[in-house]
Formats: sequence, structure tokens, C-alpha cells
Amino acid sequence: MKKISWQDFEDVELRVGTILEVENFLGAKIPAYKVMVDFGEYGIKRSSARITDLYTSDGLVGKQVIGVINFAPKKVGPFISEVLITGFYREDGRVVLAVPDKPVKNGSKLG
Repeated sequence: MKKISWQDFEDVELRVGTILEVENFLGAKIPAYKVMVDFGEYGIKRSSARITDLYTSDGLVGKQVIGVINFAPKKVGPFISEVLITGFYREDGRVVLAVPDKPVKNGSKLG
């Protein structure tokens, strides 16, 4: 495992946001959703998220998630992903979202 400095960690903007909209990403090579997330003062950001195995689009709307909001935008097919929604890979390859266990203000920083 690579060691990083405390400054490296502080440079990562891990923020909480609430999912506003979810739609199937029909052009994706691996099943995914196009997700719109409200990060409060940091704005509404879009993400391509491969979380279709354990989550339905209806079940995601209103859920708070933790995202990395300061990555450079990434082109995923015809879609520009602006934020990385975080999660954990299970042994079966499915992703379990990293979420706060109590509601917090959108835009709050993980620290």
C-alpha cells in the first residue's frame, strides 16, 4: 500500500451530496446510472455510477452520498462525469455506497 501525506488527504475534496435525479446510462459498456447530485454551495454535479446491481434509480433519489468533487471531469462515452461517488467493492464485485449514517448538510467535508 502506498503511503500518502496528511496534506495529500486534505487535498481530496470528499463532500456529502443528495441525489436529485437518476437515469439509466444506456450507452455505457458496463451497466451504470447517470446521477445528478446536489453538493450545496459546490453546485449540482453529474456522475456516471456503476451501482445498478444493488440500487434502483427510484431508491437512490433523496439518498445522501459521499463524492470526490475535485477530480478533473472524465469523459465516459458521450457523458462527462464531474464527480466520483464513493463506495466499497464486495467480493462479488458489486458496489456498496459509502454514505453518512445520519443526515448532514450538503457540501459538508469528510474529515
